[in-house]
Amino acid sequence: MNIDEVMAALKGFGDEGIKKILMKHGVKEPLFGVKVEHLKTIQKKVKMDHQLALGLYATGNADAMYLAGLVADDGKMTREDLRLWARQAVSNNISEYTVPWVAAGGHYGMELGLEWIDAAEEHIAATGWATLSNLVAFLPDEKLDIPALKGLLERVERDIHSAANRVRYTMNGFVIAVGAYVAALSEDAGATAGKIGKVTVEMNGTACKVPDAEAYIAKVLDKSDVGKKKKKLKC
Repeated sequence: MNIDEVMAALKGFGDEGIKKILMKHGVKEPLFGVKVEHLKTIQKKVKMDHQLALGLYATGNADAMYLAGLVADDGKMTREDLRLWARQAVSNNISEYTVPWVAAGGHYGMELGLEWIDAAEEHIAATGWATLSNLVAFLPDEKLDIPALKGLLERVERDIHSAANRVRYTMNGFVIAVGAYVAALSEDAGATAGKIGKVTVEMNGTACKVPDAEAYIAKVLDKSDVGKKKKKLKC
């Protein structure tokens, strides 16, 4: 499928009801309102197509941008490709899922994750923390910089309650990810979660809640599931 065919397919799958729900959850115009199951229908036809992914993302259409992440060849993404995607990811689902998935699956996830968390722009900083969360969930511990991750836990403890709204959300997610997926730091992450306590994030009137990091990590520990890595990131 070429880009015109994909955009036509996306438009055909568009649903005004889904569009309203997505917008309430932080997805911004333009978009058609396509369910993920329909995006995956197109993904199965396209499979992996790097150039198509770049073209879809460049449309600025949120449905096309999400699909771009699903069909992207992560290993072919350059630093500048990823930086551009991070800048343009103004919808929560793109900044906190699509771009982090692709960045963590490529060659520059740690480098750019650390770069992005220092960004002044809320959506880019959120992308950075989400990228780091994906990395610790996916990479073997021997490929992770454990002292650096411990330092990031300390940073979260210090800064989370003064951070921007979506940055608070993704920082909290980072603590959970470290606690659940990095065995050497599960106790440290649990201690950090206990110190930061309740994290308040404005959810725009939706039913979404901020996970209780301390309770989440404790549950993983109770099940002896700490350190069981994800086999894939994109969904």
